[in-house]
Amino acid sequence: MGQHILITGASSGIGAAIARTLDRDGNRLSLGARRVASLAEASRAAFRAHLDVTDERSVETFLAAAIGAHGPVDVLVNNAGLARGVEKVAEADGQAWREMIETNVLGVLHVTRRVLPQMLARGQGHIVMIGSVAAHQTYEGGSVYCGTKRALQSITEAIRLETVGSGVRITSVDPGMVDTEFSLVRFSGDRPRADRVYEGMHPLRAVDVAECVAFALSRPPHVNIDLILVKPTDQAAVGKVHRRPATDRTRP
Repeated sequence: MGQHILITGASSGIGAAIARTLDRDGNRLSLGARRVASLAEASRAAFRAHLDVTDERSVETFLAAAIGAHGPVDVLVNNAGLARGVEKVAEADGQAWREMIETNVLGVLHVTRRVLPQMLARGQGHIVMIGSVAAHQTYEGGSVYCGTKRALQSITEAIRLETVGSGVRITSVDPGMVDTEFSLVRFSGDRPRADRVYEGMHPLRAVDVAECVAFALSRPPHVNIDLILVKPTDQAAVGKVHRRPATDRTRP
């Protein structure tokens, strides 16, 4: 029998791709997101429900229902997160900052602190954080987003230290440029502006990240993949991207 895998932010992009990739081998998936209508398209999972990781009551309600449907959580994939805007610190009004901090940092903590004790009590489990290359390199206009991902990196490393010897595994998968709704959300629905982010280069696909998660989960219990930093071949670093001329912009 497979594992109970709980995925946050599973309605689109990387979260939906992870759900599709792990929807096999008898796994029991619990998928949560704010856009519930999109969850049905993500997987054949038996349990799908509204989840707002910034709302502790929503988290508690979702977890209780998921555990009631599928039993204790074997794998938690903390995927819910977002970037909002490219404001410089001196020009910001702070609204986007709060949304990113509450989702990318507090949201992860709200879910993790309720799932981890059960894993520790059972002496097994796996928590996967979907981080970002932004945790490793910052850029102008991304101060708070990068700050949230760097905070997540520190939280992940601390949990790894706090749980060593418990049988619980902790992994961070940190992607570079991925062609999902990420930029569309960042630019508040401005499609042309979002598309320009990936213009002339071959970004990662959501499934590429999902396969990294699947690899980490597939290792035997004595193997912990601490970190997977994955970027497109065309991206060497934040801001260092190879872009092809307009005559050679084919994408796989």
